Amino acid sequence: MRFATFQIDGSPSWGLIDGEEAVDLGATLRGRFPDLKSVIAADAIAAAAAAAPGAPRHPLSAITWLPVLPNPDKILCVGLNYEMHRKETGRAEVQNPTIFARFANSQIGHGADMVRPRVSQDLDFEGELAIIIGKAGRYISRAEAFDHVAGYACYNEGSVRDFQYHTHQFTPGKNFPGTGAFGPWMMTPDELGDLNGLRLQTRVNGQIVQDATLGQMIFDIPRIIEYCSAFTRLEPGDVIATGTPGGVGAKRTPPLWLKPGDTVEVEIDRLGTLRNGVCQEG
Repeated sequence: MRFATFQIDGSPSWGLIDGEEAVDLGATLRGRFPDLKSVIAADAIAAAAAAAPGAPRHPLSAITWLPVLPNPDKILCVGLNYEMHRKETGRAEVQNPTIFARFANSQIGHGADMVRPRVSQDLDFEGELAIIIGKAGRYISRAEAFDHVAGYACYNEGSVRDFQYHTHQFTPGKNFPGTGAFGPWMMTPDELGDLNGLRLQTRVNGQIVQDATLGQMIFDIPRIIEYCSAFTRLEPGDVIATGTPGGVGAKRTPPLWLKPGDTVEVEIDRLGTLRNGVCQEG
């Protein structure tokens, strides 16, 4: 199943994506579940889907996509999690995942423009797989990790590189408004199946700039969940962006920075394609 958050006639809602239609479950179930996060927290994905036959339907052309989870308790991001990316950055091998945080108000949905800020021209792309946590937990073992996953989505973890490199802390470059694209939808694990062989590809204006399989992650999903849940309690609706492959714009010669008018696509086999334009901050 594919679940999404969207606007209908300017009002936020959520629901199922069924082919070329959005099933507006928010219109039917809002009294019980005001948003997708509340559905995940109640472990009610299947119950919500059962309400689809009586819910309003809209063509996808009639909705405005919002971030899959606009209101996560936290967004954790894994840095340097593909060997090619680690090598292109010149970073040493490490024994534990590199983790930093992104704020929810930096996110945008599928079809919205990523925003190049007025204070920098160094806006970079980072195509990634995002995990959406379904069940709360602390000290989650590797063996139990997948039991805590509600679904997966595409993520473009856009980075303002000069601000990222001001110090050893990544936070400023990772949290500019309008730089974290998340969508179009969350796919449940039963539909996506085994992840390792799935291809992740990022394209800028149709040109392939990143190309890898999810099995090439240095730290796999169970290890990431185990590690993150050791230092923080993971909550339903939390998002973990699992890292980007090599080929980022900052490490190209010359650098390939995103500019107004560009189109960026992050595609993961079977999961879908996240597509965003780029605009200049006013």
